[in-house]
Amino acid sequence: MKRVAAASAIGTTIEFYDFFIYGTAAALVFPTVFFPEANQVTGTIASFATFAVAFFARPVGAVVFGHFGDLIGRKRTLVWTLLIMGAATVLIGLLPGYESGVFGLFGSGIGIWAPILLVVLRFLQGFAVGGEWAGATLLTSEYAPEGKRGLYAMFPQLGPAFAFFLSSLTFLIASLTVGTASDAFLNYGWRIPFILSMVLVLVGLWVRLAVAETPVFRQTQARQSAEPVPAARKLPFLDAVKFQWKEILIAGGALASLFSLFYMGTAFLTSYATNADHMGLSRNFVLTSGMIAAVFFGLSTAASAVYSDRFGRRRVIMVSVIVAVPWVLVLFPILQTGGEFAFLVGLIGTLLIFGIAYGPAGALLPELFEARYRYTGAGMGYNLGGIFGGAIPPLIAAPLIAGPGSIWVGVMLAVLSSISVLCTYLIVETKDRKVAVESVRIDRESVLEVR
Repeated sequence: MKRVAAASAIGTTIEFYDFFIYGTAAALVFPTVFFPEANQVTGTIASFATFAVAFFARPVGAVVFGHFGDLIGRKRTLVWTLLIMGAATVLIGLLPGYESGVFGLFGSGIGIWAPILLVVLRFLQGFAVGGEWAGATLLTSEYAPEGKRGLYAMFPQLGPAFAFFLSSLTFLIASLTVGTASDAFLNYGWRIPFILSMVLVLVGLWVRLAVAETPVFRQTQARQSAEPVPAARKLPFLDAVKFQWKEILIAGGALASLFSLFYMGTAFLTSYATNADHMGLSRNFVLTSGMIAAVFFGLSTAASAVYSDRFGRRRVIMVSVIVAVPWVLVLFPILQTGGEFAFLVGLIGTLLIFGIAYGPAGALLPELFEARYRYTGAGMGYNLGGIFGGAIPPLIAAPLIAGPGSIWVGVMLAVLSSISVLCTYLIVETKDRKVAVESVRIDRESVLEVR
């Protein structure tokens, strides 16, 4: 279990580190490097549009990798998600800008090909992370002893907190080394965190290859070998949609608040705080604040995951989504008071509330679905929530702030959190379910034929 916990935590840390450094770069430098001809608002919108592309790629990755994860195994699939994510991230770090080169090459840039290739590589990032989360949580939940799935599913859930800390740290080091406003930072300083991810990927690959396939998957494979599955039921995606489409939709709605809080906190607020027209805070302070907030985020994730074994996944998540409704309404008024302390409070509060829901989610989604399509079903539910809460709010927030005002960003987030309250209410508690035994389903047509 120690090896499994380490493999899942290290793997998700690396995957989300690669994912988050993009969000930080989208806020700090991408408008200048890849969209230099746009004005500030348009450049920010375009930059976060490329950020949003990954969220629409995530359900595709969930379906593709879920298919192979349910057919050939969790472990082998997770190796591929790690390799694809690592390759895409390193290539972003080596990508020339619209009008700027990279390490002495393409001195005048590559024009429109720069944002086009950026979108392609961002799609690959989302594609890979779409298959990562479900596989990593299944790795722990299918190994964990009964009554402790929340505890062990905590480890992959800690990956984003570690990753946000590391991404903020590497950007802070690059910023302190070459300066935030210098040409050196715009030309190559921001590229360092992307290229360094190659080292983390090699470490993660070594750890992941040392872990055996989960006992639940091996049990499912053995059962299917003894009783061959009809060809019509060899597509996990179709089975998941046919038998548990309600769970997929409800899970996506329940997690919408979770994603909106996290990606507004880790990506959009970085842009908002460093913008001279809004808060005008220094990049170094904002990055340091991200590291501090990541600690609170990790603590709330760990505590809520452990408590979910005692009080239930549904009840703990409900606390988060209910508290989120008033919080997002006061978030931007707090930020508008100005100053470093206001930003720190806003960022910590946002990630802390997110962590309360995120901890139990690692056990909840695997428990919702049957083993033969669990990878696919859990991934689809999770990444559907990513589209609702992670892709749309950061994209809409910039024009809302530039137009009607920031209070409407809070209203938008409050609506999403209210939807999550309703969907969480509809979830059936899962903490006492057995993940190792599949229920036998008999459809209505078969019953009628027997009669």
